[in-house]
Formats: sequence, C-alpha cells, structure tokens
Amino acid sequence: MSEDKTSAPVIAIDGPSGSGKSTVSKTLATALDAGYLDTGAMYRAATHAVLQAEVDPDDADEVLKTVTTATIEIATSPEQPSVTVDGDEADEAIRSDETTANVSAVAAHGDVRKHLIKQQQELIKAAAGGIVVEGRDIAEVVAPDADLKIYLTANPDERARRRAAETGNDADSTKDSIDKRDQADSKTTRPLEAPDDSHVIDSTDLPIVEVVAKILALLNNRNIDG
Repeated sequence: MSEDKTSAPVIAIDGPSGSGKSTVSKTLATALDAGYLDTGAMYRAATHAVLQAEVDPDDADEVLKTVTTATIEIATSPEQPSVTVDGDEADEAIRSDETTANVSAVAAHGDVRKHLIKQQQELIKAAAGGIVVEGRDIAEVVAPDADLKIYLTANPDERARRRAAETGNDADSTKDSIDKRDQADSKTTRPLEAPDDSHVIDSTDLPIVEVVAKILALLNNRNIDG
C-alpha cells in the first residue's frame, strides 16, 4: 500500500438494510477523522426530487431528466451529514415513507445509477483525508479500488428489530418492508452477496464499538502488510 493510501484510506462498507452500516460507518469515519458518504441518501435525494416534480418514478426518461437537472448536495462530515436538494434542506424528507416506498423504482433506472455513481466517485476522489463509503454495490461498483472492503450483515430478525427501533414501527411490518426492499434492490444491485475480496462481519451479537474495532484492526493489518 502506498503512503497516500495509508494516510487517506477509502473504506467500502456494503450490506443489507438494518445491518448497521450507517452507524458503523459514521463511527468509523469519526475515529479515522475521515469523511463519510451515505450513497443511499443520494438515491433518496434523487427520489425526493422526482416526487417533488410529480414525475412517475417508473418513467425512465423523465426520472433521468429530473435527477440530472436537480442539484443534490451531500455533506460528508460524519458528525453532521446533511442533504440538500435544489438548495433546500431535505434530511427529513428523504426518510419519509413516500420516499422509502419509491426509492427502489428510481434506483432501478440504469442511467440514473450511472449519474449518481459518477457524483459519488467525485466525492470520494475529493476526500483528501480519506472516506468511509456505505451503501450497496460499493465495493464492486462505486469504489472497486477501495483500500478495505467490508460486508456487514446481521440475521433478519435483528435487522428488523434495529430498523423498527429507528422508525417506531413494529418489528413484523418492518421485517416485511425490509424483505420487499431487498427483493427490489436485488434486481439492480447485489445487497445480499458479499464480494469475494471483502471481509464479512456479522453484527448480530456485536455492539457498534466491537464492529468498529474489528474494522480498525483490519485496516491496521493492511497498513502493516502493505
């Protein structure tokens, strides 16, 4: 590993919904004094723009036109991640039930993904102090040259419990929602398959601090070996 890569690592974290990607990634980025990029938030922001424009999420041409003309800005601070769409703060709007229900349809359009992936790669390149990137297909598509690739998972019941705790919904309906989201996303990404060159961490019975400690140990070992 080169000196630049060691001092400014790019860490890719993949995994299904409810596996703990966001919390782990933000905690890890803070520990490394690095940037943090939630790629899922970009797809949610794009979906919000589409809904605001009253465009049918299944209309590929109109969705692409809306997304490419919208100004989507993502702050990469792990302490204060934020999203704006056309200059308006959208942190709450992108987590709404309506956005959640439509994000898979928007993300299903290949040209939309290409547009957003290009923006994500530009943000990664601009992160002089390194960056932790989380989402789906990060290791293989968004950051294939990442210094460290992690696939974070957890059993279905635990994933549902965590998401329900975040949203305030009951675990059964949350589990059903997660299953449907995974099935929809599996048509365009590989959220339930770990890339061959990634390190798999099952977070089911692990607190966040232990997951982060495992990742830091893997990064330190790579630095020593490289």
